[in-house]
Amino acid sequence: MILGLRRGWTEQLNQWSDRKELINALAGSALTYGLLTLWIGDTPVEGTTVTVGAFMTPGFIAFAIFSTGLMALPMLIAADRDEGTLLRARALPRGVRVYLVGRATMMLLTLLANIALVLLIAFPLAGAPAPATPGRWFTLAWVVVLGTLAVVPVGAVIGSLLPGPKAAAMLALPAMLLMITSGVMLPLEMLPGLVRHIAEVFPLYWQALGLRAALLPDSVLAAEVGHTWRLGQAAVVLGLWAVGGIVLAPWLLRRIRGK
Repeated sequence: MILGLRRGWTEQLNQWSDRKELINALAGSALTYGLLTLWIGDTPVEGTTVTVGAFMTPGFIAFAIFSTGLMALPMLIAADRDEGTLLRARALPRGVRVYLVGRATMMLLTLLANIALVLLIAFPLAGAPAPATPGRWFTLAWVVVLGTLAVVPVGAVIGSLLPGPKAAAMLALPAMLLMITSGVMLPLEMLPGLVRHIAEVFPLYWQALGLRAALLPDSVLAAEVGHTWRLGQAAVVLGLWAVGGIVLAPWLLRRIRGK
């Protein structure tokens, strides 16, 4: 575990030392959020006291976590496999687990920097309130961490199955469809019942729900399914995705050693 954390920290420092990589990793998502907020951010969400810009803030953070784990990470895994990094990792004691912890650490650090930038824009520009209590700050922390753990191992599995890093582009369409149907940008109650039930299977909906519970006032509950935050259920679903991925990913990555 310690070796994996050190590996992830070193890789992140290397990325931040490259100005082009730093801009691509951070400025892109913050800029997109800022432009969307300027475009439609002042529109009120029906039945609530918040604007679309404020409602979009937790959804945008949730999708950043989801897309980083299930789009950016698979591309990195596929590239590492082609370059032989995974083969070398398997030759070392606990090498695959150290590799996965390192990648997860790097992803989490990148996401934390992205989240900080988005919130710095959200508070003055979108009128999004900061978490009002220590409990909400705690909710923000555990949703970000558990949400990351829910998608990083799955992203590693997907990356191990891709024929190459360029094939990661095919993940963009299903990711966008899931974003539209998961209540990330608009309340889930506006969608048909069947779509809602499908969305609740995937971690993206629960990531966004937990982040709304941390960042938005309780008046938003009027637009939520069941008019409650369902944080216990969110923790269970995200935890199941995390455990399943943590168990499956090392096994699958070990099986691709000859590819």
